[in-house]
Amino acid sequence: MSVEPSNTAARADDGTAVASAGGMRASDRDRDRALVRLHSAFAEGRLTEPELDERIERALAARTMADLTSLSADLPDPGTAHAAPVGTSGKSGFGGRFQLAYKSGIRRGGRWRLPESHTSVVYKGTALIDLRNAEFESAETVLRVLAYKSNVTVIVPKGVRVDAGGLGVSAEVHADPTPDAPLIRLKGLAYKGAIDITDQQREPEPRRLPSFHRYGHHGHHGHA
Repeated sequence: MSVEPSNTAARADDGTAVASAGGMRASDRDRDRALVRLHSAFAEGRLTEPELDERIERALAARTMADLTSLSADLPDPGTAHAAPVGTSGKSGFGGRFQLAYKSGIRRGGRWRLPESHTSVVYKGTALIDLRNAEFESAETVLRVLAYKSNVTVIVPKGVRVDAGGLGVSAEVHADPTPDAPLIRLKGLAYKGAIDITDQQREPEPRRLPSFHRYGHHGHHGHA
């Protein structure tokens, strides 16, 4: 008597094959979750910039849940990835080392405590980070900003020193640094977006993306 192999696909009552969990087709929402997780991992220093770029391309082209799962197989579970989420800190205002905007906008301003290192991840949204009334915990502050199809504006106090670099990062700082001024190092990565750091009042421009089909034909709209 012959025995069917154990890896034979399960079949429904009508005889049609039933896809395993890994072979289940991925939705746009599934791809979005995977992209947010990858950007967060990059912001935490778990992925290099070339690794992030390569995995973004694979995520956008993923057709099954197995394709998406393989992208984060070497990353921690989402619930344990961030050791220091945004929360209250200090005697004035609120602080935190990490903030995330998912298809939305975030604003951070007024009096708040700015830690030595702060990361912002913005996915298909906008962000305004106003440091003019912030309390700096260190003479040197590192800001990491990830903008995926997003616009982010960072407003700094007049007279601070600014060292900005990365992909899609622009700086417009006019005031001369004052003696012993704090140093703000901005390390940014904008994918189909923009990151601006300035000492002038400015609002981030909203992103207006054309509609397109993820696979194959793009029609007259072109690529996003």
